[in-house]
Amino acid sequence: MAKAVFHKHQRVFVGPVGTWALVEQVKPHWVKDVEEPIRIAYDCGLGRDFTADELAAEQADNVEAGHWRVLRAKNKWQTIEECAGHPFPGTFPVVVTEAMDWGGWRVPAAEYDRDPHRIEAQGRLLANSPRLLEIAEQLAAMAGEDGDLPPALAELSRSAERVLRDINTKPAKTGNTPQSRAA
Repeated sequence: MAKAVFHKHQRVFVGPVGTWALVEQVKPHWVKDVEEPIRIAYDCGLGRDFTADELAAEQADNVEAGHWRVLRAKNKWQTIEECAGHPFPGTFPVVVTEAMDWGGWRVPAAEYDRDPHRIEAQGRLLANSPRLLEIAEQLAAMAGEDGDLPPALAELSRSAERVLRDINTKPAKTGNTPQSRAA
């Protein structure tokens, strides 16, 4: 017997048409005296019904964040006196995303020099991103478990789901990458 693979309002890639669409309706095909549907079709608003093998769901990367932290790297291009106005003279932030003290996000010295307070704030934001991701996941799960949320919390939950979809969805290969434009 058939089981539904996709659900209503789910974003799917429709292979025969070559576009993304939302499942508008799940259509089970029933037979008399059978407890489960024999097949299921999906109406995506594209003129005909599609079967599950013609559709593909968005693929999530499931970001493995780990323990990110801000380390201080020595500024090799300026003396402490030259950068006395910086929040931490003689150093700049490095956001480390690996278990070892390497790998992650760094900023060019010239950019740091232009606005060190903004770069320090960005470093703290990047280092706390895994915790913010966990909060968004918990908020989205809360809405999935309890349908009777206050309107403000329900809207926050929907926003968290959109952010998580943006984080976890692989970008489509459009041929509009820097490498393809250079060719």
